[in-house]
Amino acid sequence: MENNKTNPQINLNNYHKAEDIKNVQKMRQVLKELPRFCGRFFNSLEDYTSARTKLAYAYDLRLFFEFMHENNSQLKKMEICNIPLEVLDSITKEDIEEYMQYLSYYIKDGKEVINNENGKERKLASLRSFYNYYFEAELIEKNPAALVSMPKKHEKAIIRLEQDEVANLLDLVENGSNLTKSEAKYHSKTEKRDLALVTLLLGTGIRVSECVGLNIKDVDFQVNGIRIVRKGGYEAIIYFGEEVEEALKNYLSLRNEIIAETGHEDALFLSLQKKRITVRAVENLVKKYSSKLTTLKKITP
Repeated sequence: MENNKTNPQINLNNYHKAEDIKNVQKMRQVLKELPRFCGRFFNSLEDYTSARTKLAYAYDLRLFFEFMHENNSQLKKMEICNIPLEVLDSITKEDIEEYMQYLSYYIKDGKEVINNENGKERKLASLRSFYNYYFEAELIEKNPAALVSMPKKHEKAIIRLEQDEVANLLDLVENGSNLTKSEAKYHSKTEKRDLALVTLLLGTGIRVSECVGLNIKDVDFQVNGIRIVRKGGYEAIIYFGEEVEEALKNYLSLRNEIIAETGHEDALFLSLQKKRITVRAVENLVKKYSSKLTTLKKITP
């Protein structure tokens, strides 16, 4: 267990670096589908915006220009990548409001897409940042995106588990009761991992993506803390209590015996394929256990 006692502030998390590289590669591919002048906007984001955020901007802008290309008779005559910067001045507030209405429901690649207020707000925020850059650089004369109001959001009640609900959920994860025969078969192989993972999520409140990104050396039992990479790329130490400590130590006694697949040797939580567990897998894991308790509120990670 000596490896788990290193200072978590020193260890670099290769998982997050790999994710950044993937996001940069995806963004560059999307950038090829956007008007060429968009490159200047993305260059301006380089020093203070994460790779994930830039990729989200790229996806949002691609959707916007696809909508404009499809619904503007002038733009239909040219390829999206050839749209000139001057077009931004010809787009009106009404055009953007129509786009916002379109976002409520549309079909893309044969799939229905529905955006709620949060989805619309993010896409309008992307468009505002995009327009603001060119407007402040005095490359365009109008900024219609700034004139469109943000969607009115309906606040949702925060779902919090009561103490007995937490205890019941952890009991289920540990003993596997109420699982189907198929689920019980896999539970015998993942019991310690699942319990450590769920206990860590409940005990610290970290995001699923932060949990998935943990390496073995990010756990420091000398201070009972984990080193995580927060949204935005900065590092933080999150401390945990005795219940989390016990669950992690029980899991690590098993994890240290597993020979992970190449490239996944450092990962704390592994899938049955001996690779770093994914965000989707954790979401499905929580859904599986929580659905077995009829008295439990409907929750997500």
